[in-house]
Amino acid sequence: MVMCGVLTDEVGAAELKKIGAKDSKLLSPSQREQLFGKIVRIVKGYKILIVSPAEIDASVKSDDGMNLNWLEAHKSAEIINALNPDRIIIDSPSNNVANYKKYLMRLLKNKKIEAVVEHKADVNHVECSAASILAKVTRDEEIEKIKKVVVEDFGSGYLTDPKTIAFFDKYFEVYPDIFRKSWAPYRQKLSGKWQKKLGEFGEG
Repeated sequence: MVMCGVLTDEVGAAELKKIGAKDSKLLSPSQREQLFGKIVRIVKGYKILIVSPAEIDASVKSDDGMNLNWLEAHKSAEIINALNPDRIIIDSPSNNVANYKKYLMRLLKNKKIEAVVEHKADVNHVECSAASILAKVTRDEEIEKIKKVVVEDFGSGYLTDPKTIAFFDKYFEVYPDIFRKSWAPYRQKLSGKWQKKLGEFGEG
């Protein structure tokens, strides 16, 4: 999992719109790569966090009630506390936005910060779009690093991709470190209940 935050102002936001920054899922890989450098030059600061499968598993398997959404909140707080903005715009991974916002605010050093928390904020706010582009390009780079280790082209790494499904089916026990053990398809695979078909899993 890769997360990112950018620090900018109104002038920077206008520049981000001008260069065509939008939700990373609406852009091709080459478009995202071209925008990466432009975004970095426009924003006043940015922070990218790469969260390993092992860290995700350790968090969601703990006894303190942690789940993937709360882990994202902790990582978001780490980014926000590092960039120290006056106002934040957050893309909530949860449909229960009010609950997610309440949890996140408890983790922030600046308790008076103005916070806008929305589901799909990366579509509606160019600042979040820019951060999503930096995160997506970084994720793609990490995927390419893994491919060099396993010496196999497994596609995008999403279960909407036939190459990824074929790789997962064949190598889930050979390369266990690259998979989240808490991931539902992985658990189903181990239990012999893996019967999912292409298209049943969304991108994430």
